[in-house]
Amino acid sequence: MIDVVGVRFKKAGKIYYFDPDNIDVGLHDFVIVETARGIEFGHVVIGPKKVAEEEIVSPLKKVLRVATAKDFEIHRINIEKAKKAMTICQEKVEEHGLGMKIIDVEYTFDNNKIIFYFTADGRVDFRELVKDLAAIFRTRIELRQIGVRDEAKMIGGLEPCGKPCCCAQFLGEFEPVSIKMAKEQSLSLNPSKISGLCGRLMCCLKFEQEAYEEILEKMPEVGTMAITPVGRGTIIETYTLLETVKVRVRLEDGVEDVVQYHIGDIVITDEIHPDYKKEEVAYSERKDAQ
Repeated sequence: MIDVVGVRFKKAGKIYYFDPDNIDVGLHDFVIVETARGIEFGHVVIGPKKVAEEEIVSPLKKVLRVATAKDFEIHRINIEKAKKAMTICQEKVEEHGLGMKIIDVEYTFDNNKIIFYFTADGRVDFRELVKDLAAIFRTRIELRQIGVRDEAKMIGGLEPCGKPCCCAQFLGEFEPVSIKMAKEQSLSLNPSKISGLCGRLMCCLKFEQEAYEEILEKMPEVGTMAITPVGRGTIIETYTLLETVKVRVRLEDGVEDVVQYHIGDIVITDEIHPDYKKEEVAYSERKDAQ
């Protein structure tokens, strides 16, 4: 087992493990660490703990020190310089007539490199732009093209639910999201209703999927026969989160009724109603008409 601390460099950014190197580092401390791209200013979001060797990427970089007042001031100045650099870069992009949009700018803590994040529809020849920026800032310049999901994470905004983007608030990494998840969660397959600001499927489909899968294991399929407190019937609709179903039952007087039950109040027979396919078509047509 190896002693590590988890450090983030951006809000809701990816968490990286570092060797505390016998330095007294605590949760929520700000630290100066050595990274692959230079010296960086980070926030400890996972306090000291032990992890197995297979959970880390070797060689493990070290924490150099807990941030001092001077380090905080350097970090603040770097943020201000990044804002000015973004304005200058945007002007140069327009000057060169490049089809790219500058999203964010980041100075490494030691000022050895400036990273410009941008989006573009395709490949962009920015060699002349890099030369101009290097002449202005007199340091290493890196232009990094990002996707629409990364753009939403950096800029943020309000989603259709009325809350800020999950990716900008707490999701450290993007995970694959599929249309199958939307189907299993009984959501409308209208792209405008299940897509986030980035135009891709909403991230919340992924981190809610596990709960849906757990409930779906207990839920019967539509068309299954069930024994209810008032008689046998056919399940015609299911409500996953409520763990309830609508059952069409035939009462003793021969009249049909639709009743909603919790799955714990009925007995599932695992039989499929022989006329269900006809019922399904008729029910779908009525639902679409509404």
